[in-house]
Parts: sequence; structure tokens; C-alpha cells
Amino acid sequence: MDFQPDEAQAAVAAVARQYARERIAPEAARNDREARFPAHLVKGLGELGLLAINVPAEHGGSEAGAVASALAMMELAAADRSVAVVAGVTNMVAETIQRYGTAAQRARCLPRLASAEWLAGAFGLSEPAAGSDPAAMRTRAVRDGDGWVLDGEKQWISQGDVAGVTVVWAKTDPAAGGKGVSAFLVEQGTPGLTVGRHEEKMGLRASPTVSLVFEGCRLPGSALLGQPGQGLAIALSALDGGRIGIGSQAVGTMRAALDAAARYARERVTFGKPIAQHQAVAFMLADMAVDHDTSRLLVLRAAALKEAGRPFTREAAMAKLFASEAAQRVVARAVQIHGGNGFTEEFEVARLYRDARVQTIYEGTSEIQRMVIARKLLEE
Repeated sequence: MDFQPDEAQAAVAAVARQYARERIAPEAARNDREARFPAHLVKGLGELGLLAINVPAEHGGSEAGAVASALAMMELAAADRSVAVVAGVTNMVAETIQRYGTAAQRARCLPRLASAEWLAGAFGLSEPAAGSDPAAMRTRAVRDGDGWVLDGEKQWISQGDVAGVTVVWAKTDPAAGGKGVSAFLVEQGTPGLTVGRHEEKMGLRASPTVSLVFEGCRLPGSALLGQPGQGLAIALSALDGGRIGIGSQAVGTMRAALDAAARYARERVTFGKPIAQHQAVAFMLADMAVDHDTSRLLVLRAAALKEAGRPFTREAAMAKLFASEAAQRVVARAVQIHGGNGFTEEFEVARLYRDARVQTIYEGTSEIQRMVIARKLLEE
């Protein structure tokens, strides 16, 4: 068993690390404070091949695999979780189109996503009354000649206002329940699509989150992704990969928190010595390191299974569950080590604390992950 990335995977991680440290990190606090979407940084991600990492080169992707993608997301998240969300969702949308799209859909969408000609991709699944239970969605798509008419509303859509294309789920056969859900590719500027409210979020403020409203939104037949009624299977498949992405973001968050806490603990002096030399603080740092390393291994195990073409649903849920909850512990300890300074926005740990909180919620709450894990265990 080899715990080290291979040469190609390490190269992708190194590219992401350098860009994150030199370009992303210096702007992160200001972009968060001003809730400013960093379009120029996203363009840079496209130029570096970090927006379609697990997509074949023939479609504009880097073709570096799921492990390289996870490593890159860790690096981006250590610098700015908002930028990591943009990259993570865009990679997830690109992989979904690669797997389920037609040749024409791949040719149109993937190069534009990979290059950041389209600034982002978006994932339109959640609704005001349908979050953890996507089969309860109310958005409808009705046949109209050779096309479809889409009506409904989606909520909590990351980058929904800047996305070149959004994968949107809708009921096409309401009587069939979850088997009557289909997926569609809706491009920015489609008549009948409007951007609704921008959420005022506690964290990830440089990654816009909006609602999307569809009113008589007419789509061509070619907008259907996969087969009619295949939508829920497409969503669950995409979410498996997305959970590796959130786990990767949590690992990057923990690394940034641990680095900040260790640095502060070396510099802050009390009772005549750095607080790192006090056992209470040293033990907190040790626990933080264990949480980080455990999470990283769980994430990379899931990514390696995905890359090998083996089942990884349970492992992705485990990685997302443990890493996202571990991140809560790690950032809380980082704030505690900073004392009163940790409660101010002058220090990075306050932003880390705000950003990390959503990681146990999106791409399936911790409770949903436990349901997935238990179901897979009982099936075995």
C-alpha cells in the first residue's frame, strides 16, 4: 500500500499549492469581507487546468484523476474555502456531464467549463421544501413538442448567478415519485430563468449562493441530461463524488487552522514561555493533527476507489462525515488557542471558523451520511 501520491498527482497538487499561496491567499480576507466573487482567480484556475481535473483531455480536462482532484481541492481550501467551492462544484458538474452527457453536450459544455470561458458550473437540486429529500422536489418539466417547459424554484445554488451552465433537476413524471425525476442542462441567459435572492451567509462569502427561478423556461430536447427518469440516479452519483470534494475542503480547512494555531502558539508567550510549551495547548495541537491526518487518509481512500472504478459510496460518505465534523473540532481549538484574538476578524481563524460550519450540512448533512453508511453496511 502506497500512501504517497504519484508524480502526476503530486504535480497537480504543487500547481494548486503555488497558485493558492501566491494568488488566492493574499486576497481571501478582503474578498470575504466584501462578499466579492473573484472572477479573475477563477480564470486563473481554468488556465492551470484545475476546473476539470478528472475530465479527459479530449474535452479540455486535465485527465489527472480523482486523487489529484482531491489533493488540489485541499490546497485551494487551505487558502480560501470560497474559491475551493467554485472549483469543487465546477469539477463536479464537469464530471457529471462527462459521464451522462451526449457527445454534443460534452463538446459544448466541457471545454467552456474547463477553461473558465464559463466562469463556473452550478448544481440545481435543492429547493425551499426539498433539501435532504430530493424526491420531494416541486420543480416540473413538461414536454412541449420536441422540447420541455421548466417551472419551479431552486435554492442554495452555489455560483448560480455566474454559472455558464446549471444542472437542474425536475419532475417529469410526478406520479412515479423518485423515478420520475430527470436532469437538464440550463445555460445562462435562457429565457424564463431568473436569479433570485442572494443569501447573506455566515461564511464562504466570496462564493455567491442564490435561488434560481424558472417561469415558462423553454428548453430544447437536447437539454435533457441522460434519460427521462434517470435524474435521481445522476444526482446520487454526482453527490458521491461531491462528498469527496467536501471532505477535501475540510482537510484543507483543518490544515490552515492547524498551521495558524501552531504559529500563534510558538509566538504567544504567557508565564514566561510560549504557550505551545504548556501541556494544555500542546495536547490540543496534537489532537488537531490526528483529526487532520485521519481525515486526509479517509478522503484519499475514497478518491482512490473512485479513480480505480470501484464502488466508493460508503467510503465517500465516511470521508465527508468524519472530515467535516473533525473540521468543526479543529477550527474551534484553533480559535481557543488564539484566546480573545481568535474572536476577532483580524486573525484568520475567525474566518476559518465561519467557513467550516457549513461543511457538515451541504452535499448531504452528517445525518444523511450516517444513513448512507448504515445502509451500505446492512446491504453487505
